[in-house]
Amino acid sequence: MKTLLVLAQHPDLAEAVRAGLNPEQYRVIHRASLEEAEPLLVHGLADVCVLDVELSNVQGLWALEKLRRRAPKCPVIIYAGAKEWEWEEEAYLQGATHVLNKPVRARMLSALLERLWLTPAARPAPFPSPLSPSEAGKLPEAGLAAAAGAGQPLGILRNFSSILTHSLDAEGMLKQFLLLLREILSINRAAIFLPAPLAPSGAASGLEDHRQLRAACSVGLSSGLLHHFELSFEAGIGGHLFRQGRILRRFSDETRNDLETQKEFELLGAQVAVPILDRESVVGVAVFDGRVTGEPLMNSELQLIFHLLEQLGLAIKNIWLHDQLASNHEMMAGILRELNSACVVVGRDLAILHANKMARRYFGRAERRGAEMEFSDLPAVLGAKIYQVLKTGSAISQFRYMPESSPGSVYNVNIVPFQRQQTGGLPASALLMAEDLTQSEQLHRLELEAAGLRQLKAMAERLTHELGNAMVPLSVHQQMFEETLPKGTIDLEFLKTLAHDWGDGLKRANRLIQQIRFLARDTLPDQDAFPLAPVVQEAYVEACKHQPAKSAELSFENGCQPAIVTGDREALKHALSEVMLNALQANPEAPKVGIRLRAESNGSGVGALEIEVQDNGAGFSSEAAQKAFNPFFTTRTVGLGLGLTVSRKIIETHRGKMEIVSPAASQPRVGIVRISLPVEPAPYTPG
Repeated sequence: MKTLLVLAQHPDLAEAVRAGLNPEQYRVIHRASLEEAEPLLVHGLADVCVLDVELSNVQGLWALEKLRRRAPKCPVIIYAGAKEWEWEEEAYLQGATHVLNKPVRARMLSALLERLWLTPAARPAPFPSPLSPSEAGKLPEAGLAAAAGAGQPLGILRNFSSILTHSLDAEGMLKQFLLLLREILSINRAAIFLPAPLAPSGAASGLEDHRQLRAACSVGLSSGLLHHFELSFEAGIGGHLFRQGRILRRFSDETRNDLETQKEFELLGAQVAVPILDRESVVGVAVFDGRVTGEPLMNSELQLIFHLLEQLGLAIKNIWLHDQLASNHEMMAGILRELNSACVVVGRDLAILHANKMARRYFGRAERRGAEMEFSDLPAVLGAKIYQVLKTGSAISQFRYMPESSPGSVYNVNIVPFQRQQTGGLPASALLMAEDLTQSEQLHRLELEAAGLRQLKAMAERLTHELGNAMVPLSVHQQMFEETLPKGTIDLEFLKTLAHDWGDGLKRANRLIQQIRFLARDTLPDQDAFPLAPVVQEAYVEACKHQPAKSAELSFENGCQPAIVTGDREALKHALSEVMLNALQANPEAPKVGIRLRAESNGSGVGALEIEVQDNGAGFSSEAAQKAFNPFFTTRTVGLGLGLTVSRKIIETHRGKMEIVSPAASQPRVGIVRISLPVEPAPYTPG
C-alpha cells in the first residue's frame, strides 16, 4: 500500500483524493502545513506528496521549494485552482512531477500514480525520435513504434524546426507539420481545423465566424469531404476540447455520452482529437487516425503531438497577428495614397519611408519619374524643417510654402513628429503634409476682384443717380433762364428759386465729394488736439442743412468735463454729421435728436469718450442693424447709402469704435448709435 501525503489548509482536497482512489492500494494522510508533516517527510514515510497551492504568485513556489528541501526524492503532484504558464513552468523547474487543475479527476490521478510506480525500463519515453527511411526499412513493423520512441528528442526538434521556414504561410507550415508526423509516427490520416482569423476591423460577423472551425490542412482525407465539413467550439469535438483543453479519444466515456461527437469522429475516420493551444486558449483542433499498420497512438506519442501542437498554435497566432498588421498597414497606405494632400514620412536616417501619389506629383523630379522618392527630391526649405523636427521632436505648425520653380503655386505645410519611447524621447520619423492652395487662392482673388467690381458698379449707379437728382433742378432753371434772357426781364421769384436749387445741388455734390474722399483715406493727414463738444454742435448744424425741419430738436447732455480728442477735426465733424443726419431722417416730420457724452476711465485718468446719438424714429430693424455699415445699403430712395459706412471708416481711422445699440426692453423702440473715441488724459484748458 502506497502512502499519499496531502498538504492543504482545508481537508476538502484530501477527501476528494481519498474518494477517487482505491483504499486497498493507497492510504491518504492529510496535514495542514509543512511543519505538521515534517516527521513524515524526514523519515520518508510518504511515497507521494500532493500539494495544494496557487500558481499565480511566488508564494506557491516558496512552498514547493521548502517541500523539496525536506523530501528531495519524493514525487510531488501540485493541484492548483488557477495557474499561469510562467509559474507552471517554474514549478516544473523546481521539481514538481505533475501540475494539475482542480477539481480532482480520479481517473487521471490513478493513471499518473500508476506511472510513478513503473520501473524506468517499463516507463514510456516522453519524446520519440524520428527514423530515417533506411533505418525504418530494417525494423520489423511490430517494432517500428517502439524504435520511434526510443531515440533522442534532438532529432525531432531539428526536424520540427524545419517547418519554421513557412513561418508566414500557415497552410504551408501545417502541411509540413503533418508530413513530419507521418514520417515520425506513420500516421494514417490527420486533419487540422482552425477558425477564420479575425478581420482587421474586428466586426461582429468576424467574431461569429471565429467560433466555426474549417479544415486548414489534411493528409489521407478527401478534400471534397473537408470542403463541406466544419467543427465548432460550441459543440461536438471542438466544443469538448474548448471546454476541457485536453486530448479526447473516440472510445472514451465522454465521446460515448455525446452523439454529435461520435458522428464527427465517424465521418472523419479519426481515433483521437488533440487541442491546439497558444498557452492561453484553444485556437484549433487536430484529429488523427492510428498508424498505417492499424495500431493506435500511444500516450507518450500523443503527449509529444500535444506539445508540438502547442508550439504550432503560437506560430499560427503570430501568423494571424502578422496578417492583421499587414492588412492594417495596407489599408493605411491606401488611405495615404488616395489623399488629395501630399504625405511624406521621413525616418531618422532621412530615408523616405512613404510618399503618396500627390507627394510625387508635387516634389518629384521630372527626370526621375517612376523611381523611388529620395530625401534629396524635397525642396531644401522643407528638408531643413524636417531635419529640425527630427532633431528637436517639436512639430512645426502650418506655414505657407511657395516654390521658386513654380511661381504662383502656394502650399499649406504641416510637419508632425512620430514619438517613440525607445528612442529616448526623440521622434523615430516625421510626417510632412502639404496641401495645394494654388487654386483656392486664385478663386479667393477672383472673388475679391468680383466683389470689388460689384461695389464699383453699385457706386457708379448710385453716384450717377444722386448726381442726376442734384443736376435736374439746375438743368430746368438753366433752360428757363435761356428762355427769359432774350425778353430782357427776369422774374425775382425765378431768381430766388434758382439760388435755392443751385445751393441745394451744390450741397449734395459737396457731400458726395466728401464721402468719396473720406472713404478713400486710410490715414490721418492732420492730427490736432481739439475739444469735442464744439465739434458736436457744428456737426448738428451741418446735418440740418441737408435735412431742414422747422420742428427739429436737439438734446445735448455733456456729462463730462471738456475732453481733448486728437485727430482730424473736419473728418470727425463729417462723421458725426452723417450720424445725426441719419437720426434726423428717421422721423422727418418732427425729428428729435438726443446726444449724450460720457467719459470712461481706465484707471489712469480719462481713457475714452462715448457719444450716443439717439433718434425718435422706429429704430433699426434686425436686417438694418446687421447691414447698416455695409456700403450702398439704404432703406430710402435718395442718397448713396454711404453715410454710416464713411462715419465708421473715419471713427476706426481715429482708433475708435462705432456700433448700433439695441434699446433695453423697458425703453421705447428707438435708434441708438454709439461712438467710442480715445481722448487725451489731461483736461483741455482753453486760451
